[in-house]
Amino acid sequence: MIEELVTAGVALASVGTVYAMAAARVVKQYERGVVLRLGRLRSGVRGPGFTMIVPFVDRLQKVNMQIVTMPVPGQDGITRDNVTVRVDAVIYFKVVSAADAVIQVEDYRFAVSQMAQTSLRSIIGKSELDDLLSNREKLNQGLELMIDSPAVEWGVSIDRVEIKDVSLPETMKRSMARQAEADRERRARVINADAELQASKKLAEAAGVMSEQPAALQLRLLQTVVAVAAEKNSTLVLPFPVELLRFLERAQQPAQQAAPPAPQAQQPPDRTAQPQQSLPEAQQRPIQPQELSAQAQQLLAQWQQSMQEQLPPVETPLDPDFGGSKSGQD
Repeated sequence: MIEELVTAGVALASVGTVYAMAAARVVKQYERGVVLRLGRLRSGVRGPGFTMIVPFVDRLQKVNMQIVTMPVPGQDGITRDNVTVRVDAVIYFKVVSAADAVIQVEDYRFAVSQMAQTSLRSIIGKSELDDLLSNREKLNQGLELMIDSPAVEWGVSIDRVEIKDVSLPETMKRSMARQAEADRERRARVINADAELQASKKLAEAAGVMSEQPAALQLRLLQTVVAVAAEKNSTLVLPFPVELLRFLERAQQPAQQAAPPAPQAQQPPDRTAQPQQSLPEAQQRPIQPQELSAQAQQLLAQWQQSMQEQLPPVETPLDPDFGGSKSGQD
């Protein structure tokens, strides 16, 4: 009798142990447990910690409540300004209602992924290329609203959606590079022109100040020579300003006017010589090309005459009808 009671107790203990092991569940801190009893949803959601269910009757399904980071595959599309692009994005979401995530949708992760891809293609078609490149914050907000609307019914909350990368064709990249280069070149030319305008105004003011004092130009020249000599160059190019020559010419004119003219020696008039102009008038009158040619012809005639005088006389040539010379025998 005692042995039967001990056997029964051991059997009950074994059954209880097996039941406890089959009914015991542990829910982690970042999870929530949804219990389905005979296919029906239990009202209460099991919190983190140790919990018990009815074996073979209840089914506990754990739902992760952490924020999930899901990359959205790159989507090819055509923008509103007819440019083919490929856009990659990333989505951050979390489950706020474990029961709805289990009951309302079969696989909430797959559903969110497909909705994100569809919304991304829709955003690409409604936007222009400049918006995709420079106004991403506005596009991110619109994409988040498009995904969050159906996700609320699934017990999922969209935390953030960001466009990660925009891939452009090589031809479009080259065109944009040429556009940026042309724009930078235009700005560089405008800056150079502005600098030249300011420099010309300053130089005009400096020239006006120097024109009042001619000695200032000579001082500026000496400063330039000092600046060039500081470079230790072997060759020094010294510019000589025309204004300095004019200044020296104006300084010499009063001295020439004060000096008396030098007396000239009187020469007897030459009646045979042709009348000639005075020296100042001859210097002032330019020589014409006709006079140069006449003088050249006169010099050539004189040279030919002198050559004929210096050459010996030429003997009389032989008569072709006579067989010997003129002084030969009869």
